[in-house]
Amino acid sequence: MPRVKGGPQTRRRRNRRLKLAKGQYGGKSKLFRTATESVDKGQAYAYAGRKHRKRDFRRLWITRISAAVKAHGLSYSKFMNALKNANVLLNRKMLSEMAIHDEAGFKSLTDMAKTNLGKAAA
Repeated sequence: MPRVKGGPQTRRRRNRRLKLAKGQYGGKSKLFRTATESVDKGQAYAYAGRKHRKRDFRRLWITRISAAVKAHGLSYSKFMNALKNANVLLNRKMLSEMAIHDEAGFKSLTDMAKTNLGKAAA
């Protein structure tokens, strides 16, 4: 049985990893071991960043809704509770967009929320 050497596969694997490290500073883009560490760390940050982005957007939407609702004399939590009691099924992203672009529609929602403020959920 002849001995099999994995030269082409090894070179391909290393070049693939070095290609991912392109743009890194110094040895992180040239040396295989440091490039591997750098790419692994970068991919971990990218994965976590995709999760953080969702959190950040939700925080932004809540802040926008809160600011718009305060202008109508309500707090964010009371507004959201009243909408839930009124069976209004709009998510925070859409409520935030309405607060920015459709003031009349948002005002009608705040009026609806004021009428449903003390009622319990059905």
